[in-house]
Amino acid sequence: MRWLRGVLAAVLVALGVLFALAFEARYWRWRDCFNELGRCYDPVSQDVYLEKAGMVWGGLAAVSLLVGFALGLGLRRRRE
Repeated sequence: MRWLRGVLAAVLVALGVLFALAFEARYWRWRDCFNELGRCYDPVSQDVYLEKAGMVWGGLAAVSLLVGFALGLGLRRRRE
């Protein structure tokens, strides 16, 4: 059963990294561009970025990484 927790911890950390990359691409690069409505228009790619999307991706990244690392540390402490 410990291997299942290890796999789950690894999957959550990997998802956290992917969510962090999405946060960087969808919010962090454009953080100075948002207007009072929370939107940013990129004329080159013709995409509209939403400020709220950054908070969603960032929250998912934080929760996934915290739970994944907590599971990983819990496994490590039980071995000792």
